[in-house]
Amino acid sequence: MVISIIRQPSAKGATLSTWYIEGQKVCVGIEDVVRGPREAKVYGKTAIPAGTYRVLVTMSNRFKRRLPLLVNVPGGTIRFGNNLIDNCGVRIHPGNTAADTEGCLLPGSAFGADGASVSASRVAFDRLFLRIETAVANGEPITLTIK
Repeated sequence: MVISIIRQPSAKGATLSTWYIEGQKVCVGIEDVVRGPREAKVYGKTAIPAGTYRVLVTMSNRFKRRLPLLVNVPGGTIRFGNNLIDNCGVRIHPGNTAADTEGCLLPGSAFGADGASVSASRVAFDRLFLRIETAVANGEPITLTIK
């Protein structure tokens, strides 16, 4: 499974995006502000770099449930098997504003009228997670590319 995220320029303290699976739009999203290419990631304040990442589904200690986890994020310091995991544990989970994330990716059903939020995040997450779990059950590798 290939998930693609196309970011809009950061504005109002957040970065909005449109998400696709195999080229078909599945939802929108929100994350922290994108920093400059030579700036260091600031935990809980800035988005992860654009690039392609493997996605695993693992148990989240914070959320007490299985969630998608991006691995091999540059600057990662935690190992999960042979994979390097970002030190802030970049996951995909529900949330409606940049205040709901500490660097994670939050799917939504639509962009908020304020230009800095998404709506019906839990609905969008549940639909997306069902597809991810199906891919995992079928032994299909999952990658996520952020542009």
